[in-house]
Amino acid sequence: MSAMELGKRFRCERLKDRIMPAETAALLVEDGDTVAVSGFTPSGCPKAVPLALAQQVRSGQRKLRLGLLSGASTGEEIDSAWAELGMIARRLPYMTSKALRSAVNGGGVEPVAYTDCHLGMVAQNARYGFYGKIQVAIIEAAAITEDGNLIPTTAVGCSQTWIDLADKVIVELNLRQPAELEGFHDIYRVQDPPLRQPIPLTSAAQRIGEPWLRCPVEKIAAVVISDLPEKPRPLAPEDEVSKRIAGNIVAFLKNEKAAGRLSADVCPLQSGVGSVANAVLLGLKDSDFEHLCFFSEVMQDGILDLIDAGKADMASATSLSLSEAGMARMLGKLEDYRGKILLRDSEISNSAEVIRRLGVIAMNTAVEADIYGNVNSSQMNGTSVYNGIGGSGDYARNSAVSIFMTNSVAKNGKISSIVPMVTHVDHCEHDVDVIVTEQGYADLRGLSPKERAVRIIENCAHPDYRPQLRAYFEAACAATNGAQTPHLLDRCFCFHEQMKKTGSMRIDNEE
Repeated sequence: MSAMELGKRFRCERLKDRIMPAETAALLVEDGDTVAVSGFTPSGCPKAVPLALAQQVRSGQRKLRLGLLSGASTGEEIDSAWAELGMIARRLPYMTSKALRSAVNGGGVEPVAYTDCHLGMVAQNARYGFYGKIQVAIIEAAAITEDGNLIPTTAVGCSQTWIDLADKVIVELNLRQPAELEGFHDIYRVQDPPLRQPIPLTSAAQRIGEPWLRCPVEKIAAVVISDLPEKPRPLAPEDEVSKRIAGNIVAFLKNEKAAGRLSADVCPLQSGVGSVANAVLLGLKDSDFEHLCFFSEVMQDGILDLIDAGKADMASATSLSLSEAGMARMLGKLEDYRGKILLRDSEISNSAEVIRRLGVIAMNTAVEADIYGNVNSSQMNGTSVYNGIGGSGDYARNSAVSIFMTNSVAKNGKISSIVPMVTHVDHCEHDVDVIVTEQGYADLRGLSPKERAVRIIENCAHPDYRPQLRAYFEAACAATNGAQTPHLLDRCFCFHEQMKKTGSMRIDNEE
């Protein structure tokens, strides 16, 4: 890149003397520090400085045990590399790394204290001081303005809060990220209760903030010029099961429209991450719905397909959680998507107030659901965390319609994803409106617990497991004399013991 082109990206003269190599900037991080990083999923995460820190530990030059905060999960340059070296002492609010998951569950080089959080609450909790003092924020930027403010890259997450709270900020100016990303962001700062004012957002397309992250020049301790590409996670190809789940969700939405419960074609949609969630988006592409809009925390490839096909008018999120092909498509024609995509703080994308006001229809994935509508989205056998609750709770608790989807079976049919009682409750029955599998969907709204049980068993459970579930439910009703929510705890235990013998369930959720 020429000096002239770099000058267009790096417009703050007062920061020119703070340019340094990643290895030098990494020395600003000290053992015992809490480090907060930009990004949300691998998108928008810093890369050069985290890799330099890992190399310094790997070579024996330094020993570091750090607290790590982020908007959601991070890229392999942070979560995986640091966990493999035992660098992470405390982690929140979400993860997808296998190495980090092992460390959290007791199998790593060093133990990791992991705090699972609703992603929409992370920024406020940090400002309240629940996560302790933040010494360093490492923020990836596509450009630095004349005043030292930062243009984010492919995700926002909690970056503004990390900048506000950190003692010092390290900026990674990533020249691999297109300069044309400037203008895609809408950064809005909220006050904390009891001083908070209403968030003035009444549509997914509305702008209410600024196109940059505000950062005092005196707080920036280093600027690292990098050219490292993002490494998006691949999307599994559509299979017949995910297509059937998508078809059942589209069928449900059509019924909602026919009943007059959807304004225009559909209310704003939120979709989690994973191949099943992406299949739902592709299913909408082939449906009769038009003029769709999205108010979500992440955008997957399917949203780009909907925009390209003229089916979706607008998508608001905090992260471009795209596959490698999807990211290349997005970055290759940014001007075509300008005005149709907005990236916001996760405190806004996951705001209970805004989700409820807009009437969002939430679609998230589950590990398992029980016959009464409780959902487990984070734990294996009730003991080992897989990824975390993510943002699914933010949407489930506040949406107009809360949908959870899962395959009816896992482990090649050896495990039922519909069980008598979930081993861990992330979303209680009061926050779950609809359960969808490839077998069908169960609309639970307005039903009693026993009515829910019948509908879930008959509509969502795999035929191979329906006799067992029916037998359990009938025995529980008889033994409890028809109690409100009949359960036989010993029988529940036996059901899950069989799960342990066959292994953990397949997981396909980022949210």
